[in-house]
Amino acid sequence: MVAFCGALSFFPGLSNPDRRWSFCLKIVLVMLHLTYVGILFGFDKELIQKTKQAPWCTAVYLLLLVATLAKYFVVSSSSPGYVLDAMRAINETDASRNRDTITSTQPASSKNGSVVITINRNQLEKNLLGSGTTSWEKLVMDMYPPGTSVRTVTCTHCNIVQPPRAKHCHDCNKCILQFDHHCVWLGSCVGQGNHCWFWWYLCSETAFSLWTGTLYIQYLISHLSKPWWSYAIVFLLLAVLSICLFFLLLLLIFHSYLILTNQITYEVLRRRRIPYLRNIPEGVFPFSKGACRNSYEFCCARSSMYRMEPLPTALEFEEKLRPYTCSDVLSCRCC
Repeated sequence: MVAFCGALSFFPGLSNPDRRWSFCLKIVLVMLHLTYVGILFGFDKELIQKTKQAPWCTAVYLLLLVATLAKYFVVSSSSPGYVLDAMRAINETDASRNRDTITSTQPASSKNGSVVITINRNQLEKNLLGSGTTSWEKLVMDMYPPGTSVRTVTCTHCNIVQPPRAKHCHDCNKCILQFDHHCVWLGSCVGQGNHCWFWWYLCSETAFSLWTGTLYIQYLISHLSKPWWSYAIVFLLLAVLSICLFFLLLLLIFHSYLILTNQITYEVLRRRRIPYLRNIPEGVFPFSKGACRNSYEFCCARSSMYRMEPLPTALEFEEKLRPYTCSDVLSCRCC
């Protein structure tokens, strides 16, 4: 116990039980990947011979392993997009813009003489502070329908105004922009800032698991005469890998569907509990701009982590509620 407490003194971040649990899960995931690769190359001698004959195949497989682990750590360490950070960034931008528009006390030369402008610094700071707070609230409230109360969209935990699609995560104790879900294996939330990285990680993890499973099946078919214990170990690992691959494929298909329709997991699972989705019929996606536009904005238009989407207007809702016709199919309305 003393040694454990001494180890925590070198890593202050691990003193938090949640951080410690997340760190242990990361170690388990890395060791699980290395175990699958190590047992595969340790048992299958023919695979080593094939590696000598065609080293590029093994190199691609090992590169896929490295890429999968790298994407995992990128997703787990990246910010999901905190509402508080967005509010600070917008307030600082607004405050700096106000400072630039106000000229400090200095002589201005002209043909008629010098003009001196005097500014009250205390009044300036009050104006900037008030302008920063009002700018965030005004920006967020403009995204809601007229008449929406500030109290109804203010987080009771963080005491900040939430833009649409944001939610407070009780595990992280922060409000997340476009909150998708809190991932235990990542130890953080999946939101607007890292949802794209999370999808690419699912693709890489699925490809690695599928390739590993294929190599394990080849080993079982070609080494039936091996000792029973080695066969049992490989069969057990293959069974676990098959279960993991099944869930990975489901997650990949589900999140691909979310991307094409511009949805998040929280909106799908809690549709009837979210005020701005409560009266919208099933099968209508209020934030969708078409499959092609949604995919482009998700993958290529992530220039700002703090990009927020306003609620559609009444006319936009009517357009989305309108049933599809043959002309809409020809004009690619769904795209």
